[in-house]
Amino acid sequence: MSSVNVSACEKFSINISSIAPDKSISHRSVMFSMLASGTSEITNFLRAEDTLNSLEIVKNLGANVTDDGETIKISSNGIQEPFEILDCGNSGTGMRLFCGLLSSANGHFVLTGDKYLRSRPMKRVTQPLRDIGAIIDGREDSNLAPLSIRGAALKAFDYTSKIASAQVKSCMILAALRADGKCTYTEPELSRDHTERMLKGMGASVEVDGLRTTVGPMKELLKPLKIRVPSDPSSAFFFAVAAAITPNASVVLEGITLNETRIEAFKALERMGADISYELRSDKYEPIGDITVKQAPLKAITVENNISWLIDELPALSIAFACAEGVSVVKNAEELRVKESDRISTVVDGLNACGIETTEYEDGYTVKGGTLKSASVDSDGDHRIAMSFIIAGLRCGMEVTDLECINTSFPNFFELLQKITTIKIS
Repeated sequence: MSSVNVSACEKFSINISSIAPDKSISHRSVMFSMLASGTSEITNFLRAEDTLNSLEIVKNLGANVTDDGETIKISSNGIQEPFEILDCGNSGTGMRLFCGLLSSANGHFVLTGDKYLRSRPMKRVTQPLRDIGAIIDGREDSNLAPLSIRGAALKAFDYTSKIASAQVKSCMILAALRADGKCTYTEPELSRDHTERMLKGMGASVEVDGLRTTVGPMKELLKPLKIRVPSDPSSAFFFAVAAAITPNASVVLEGITLNETRIEAFKALERMGADISYELRSDKYEPIGDITVKQAPLKAITVENNISWLIDELPALSIAFACAEGVSVVKNAEELRVKESDRISTVVDGLNACGIETTEYEDGYTVKGGTLKSASVDSDGDHRIAMSFIIAGLRCGMEVTDLECINTSFPNFFELLQKITTIKIS
């Protein structure tokens, strides 16, 4: 599967109940099961390459895993030294969180990934871990994988992060659970909070006061998880943008997490003029409900706050910018430079190929709304770039190449897309 040709779409009205399960929560559910006493049960787990790699790593760390295709059951007698190198595939979340989980475990562990992950910066987690006693090595003084971790006793910490990153925060919270005293983590703005919610629900001593999270060391193993993973708002957002830019279109996205740190992109699309409503249906580990999006005329906006809440959705949001009246601006988003691709450059290059005027800055870009034109766009191995420009094709027709990356997060993306337009995959 190297390329897809997408046909322009006139209108559609659809309910989608099979959006890919949430990737962030799927990763965490299998990892956190290693900290529990008894058997954790996970349903609606995302069966994509990245999350299946995390599940395989948990098996290699000694967990007993059974899977009947509906429910994954995980029980653990503690983290065991693995026989295998631990392959995180394309997942920065997997590698950074496993660093925190393994830094205090008895044994030697080696984390690696694909060529894209081995180029992503890891010192943002390895350095603060080393500062509290972790023994970690890797290329460029532990900045690049493969990473070698030898479990060690960790000291309590009071750490202030320079970046708002749920991955960094989660890594340090996991390390704090086995430190020798109470730990605090402060971030410049609130990042996504799945780790805090889930661990607190399992009985961990985790308290959040604004931007400051305080974690007490585990006195005993945590309660097992009993969780149904909600649908992923980051994946759902592609179809939200599809409805927002297609005349007379509407979509109901069912069973989505409505966590405020995960739906900021929907709020941005709402500010642009899209007709969006939310219906809460349940609230245990996460608030879960339905999101309805209807097409309406879009206007340009500036996105500069709560960037960490919508960092993954900015490529798709940029397609909406291209269809809006006026010049949209993205600021304070330098983190886009170190994702699966340099997403500032790949977004700008892709939009330029489609005839849209842009300006690139170190920490963001501008997009002047206009008329999208059919083009051929290479994803650069980045699943979110690939899916964003496929959605752009609903307005003008599009060829997008290098598609295998989509399987890392949204395996049924094309199945859902075929419900609203014609595609040809080769």
